Amino acid sequence: MKYVCDVCGWIYDEEEGYPEGDIAPGTKFEDLPDDFECPLCSVGKDQFSQE
Repeated sequence: MKYVCDVCGWIYDEEEGYPEGDIAPGTKFEDLPDDFECPLCSVGKDQFSQE
């Protein structure tokens, strides 16, 4: 699954994870920490939509 930031368009791909932020490949979006923020614009998980 992929999730896109509604504010800036950055995409979180569960298959790829986010290695730069210590998020392992295969990490589901719902399993991201509650304080996860978009690496580009710093909004929270509630500002992401499933692509």
